[in-house]
Amino acid sequence: WDMAPEIHMPDPVCLIENTEEKLEVNPEAFEILSGITQPMVVVAIVGLYRTGKSYLMNKLAGKSKGFSIGSTVQSHTKGIWMWCVPHPQKPDHTLVLLDTEGLGDVEKVDKTDMQIFALAILLSSTVIYNTMNKIDQEAIDLLHNVTELTDLLWARSSPDLVGAEDAVDFASFFPELVWTLRDFYLDLEIDGQLITADEYLENSLRLKEGSDQTIQKFNLPRLCIQKFFPIKKCFIFDLPTQQKKLAHLETLHDDELDSEFVQQVAEFCSYIFSCSMIKTLPGGIKVNGSCLKNLVIIYVNAINSGNLPSMENTVLTLAQIENSAAVQKAMAYYDQEMGQKAQLPMETLQELLDLHKATEKKAIEIFMKNSFNDVDQKFQKELEILLDAKHEDICKQNLEASWDRCWTLLQDIFGSLEEAVKLGIYSKPGGHSLYIQKTEELKAKYHQEPRKGIQAEKALQEYLKSKESVSDAILRTDQALTEKEKKMAEERERALAAQAEAQRLEAVQRENQRMMEERERLQQEQVRQMQIAHEKSLAEQKRMKEIEMQRKAQKLKEELEAEQRRLQNQIQVLQSAANRPNDPCILL
Repeated sequence: WDMAPEIHMPDPVCLIENTEEKLEVNPEAFEILSGITQPMVVVAIVGLYRTGKSYLMNKLAGKSKGFSIGSTVQSHTKGIWMWCVPHPQKPDHTLVLLDTEGLGDVEKVDKTDMQIFALAILLSSTVIYNTMNKIDQEAIDLLHNVTELTDLLWARSSPDLVGAEDAVDFASFFPELVWTLRDFYLDLEIDGQLITADEYLENSLRLKEGSDQTIQKFNLPRLCIQKFFPIKKCFIFDLPTQQKKLAHLETLHDDELDSEFVQQVAEFCSYIFSCSMIKTLPGGIKVNGSCLKNLVIIYVNAINSGNLPSMENTVLTLAQIENSAAVQKAMAYYDQEMGQKAQLPMETLQELLDLHKATEKKAIEIFMKNSFNDVDQKFQKELEILLDAKHEDICKQNLEASWDRCWTLLQDIFGSLEEAVKLGIYSKPGGHSLYIQKTEELKAKYHQEPRKGIQAEKALQEYLKSKESVSDAILRTDQALTEKEKKMAEERERALAAQAEAQRLEAVQRENQRMMEERERLQQEQVRQMQIAHEKSLAEQKRMKEIEMQRKAQKLKEELEAEQRRLQNQIQVLQSAANRPNDPCILL
C-alpha cells in the first residue's frame, strides 16, 4: 500500500525496550505516535521464541522483511517492537503491529516475560497467541497466569466476582484473542467427527463438570480466559516448508512454500484486516497515536513501580494526561494567537474583549477536539478558569502598556515645553498665556497620536496635574512682571505724551514759520507778477507803437509809392505827348 501522509515508517522501531533492570520506552517511537491522529487498530503477537511470530507480523505489514526473524535459537526481539502502517482495508485508519520478545520455556517464564505478555494484552485490540503444534495445558496455564498478573484486567479468581455488566466492559476494552497454532500435526476431529479450528479452541477451553479441587484447578484458567477474551478465533498452520529451509523463511517466495501454508497465512491476514477492531477504551473512546503513547507510559510506569492500576484508574490516569495535554494545547494556542493579534495597547476594552472571546472560543474547540473522557467537564472548566485568568492578565498588561505608551508620549511631546520653561522663555509678562497656548497645542498633538489605549486621558490629566505648580509659578511671575510693566508703560506714556506735545508745538511753530514764509513768498510773487505785468504792458505799448509806426510808415511808403507811380505816369504821358508834334498841348 501507499504510505498515509502522516505515517513514515519504512521499518519497525522499538516501542518498549526490555533492559536488565526495567522496561524503558523509546522516545523515537513516541515521536512517531504523537504525529498519528487516525484511529488505530492495534494487533500484538505473543508466544514462545523461535515460533515464527515475526513472519506473521511481516505478512500483516505487507512486507517480506521488517520484524527480525532470526536463523538461530537466539531470540531477536527484545521488548516490544512497533510498526505503524496504513490500514489496507480501512481508509484513514492506522494498523499498529506489535511484535513481542519471545517468551522463554513455559516452565521457566520469568517476571519480565509475563510483563511483556501483559503489556501486549493491555495495548492491543487483537492479541495473537502464537504456540506450537497444539493447545496444551502449559499454554493455557501461561495465558491464565498473565491474566492474573494485575488487577488492571478486572479479573478475579472466582467467577462470582465478575458480573454481567463487567462482561460488557470486557468486550469493549479487552482484545480479541486469536490463537495461532504453528506446525500443527493433529487431525481436526473429535469422536471421528471433523471440526473447525475454532471448535478445537472452544473444546480445549471447555469446562469440566464437578466441584472437587482437581476439577476446579482445571476449570479456573479456562474460566478466566473465557471471561477475559469473550471473542476468540483460532488458526492452524502446517509446516511452511522443509525443515532445513525454515531458517531462511523470509527469503522464500510463496511458490517455494507449502501451498496449504500459503493459503492459511492468506486467510489469517484477511481475517485480521477485516475483523480486528479499533482499540477502544471504556466509554467508546477510540485510541489514536497520542492516546496509545500515554497508555504505554501509564502501564510501563505502573509495572516498573510495581503498582499496577485498575482499569478504571488507568482510564482516569489516561484522561488526566490527555486532558491536561489538551488544556496545554488550548492554552498554547490562546497565548500564541493573543501574542500575535493583541497589539498592546489596544484602543478600547471592547476590542480586546472581542479578540479574547474569539480566541477563547477557538481554544475551547481545540480542547474539545483533543479532550478525552472529560467527566463533568472538569478539565474544560479548568481551561475556562485559566482563560479567564489569562484575560484578566492581558487586560492588566493592556492597562500597563497603555500607561507606559502614553507616559512616554507625554514626556516626548511636552519635553520641548519643559525645556522652554527651564530656559525662562515664559518668565515674562504675558508668558502664562503663551504657556497655556503652547500646552493646548501639545495636547492636540498628543490626541492625534495613534494606539495610546484606554489610559490616554487619565495619563494626560495625571501629567497636567503634575505640572500645575509650574503653571502657577509662571502665572505669578507673569502677574508680577506685568504690574511692573504697567508702571513702566505709564511712565513711557507720560514721556511720550510730553515728547508728543513738544513735537506738536514745534510742528505748530514750524507751520507758522512756513506760513509766514509762504505769505512773504506770495507777496514777492505778487510784486514780481506786477512787475512782469507792467513790463508786459510797457512792452505791449511799445509793440503797439511800433506796429502803429510800422503801419504809418507802410502807409507813407504806399502813399509815396502811389505818388511816385502817379508822377511816373505823368512823365510817361508827357513823354508820349512830346513825341507827338501835332499836339498843341504841352504839359510840364
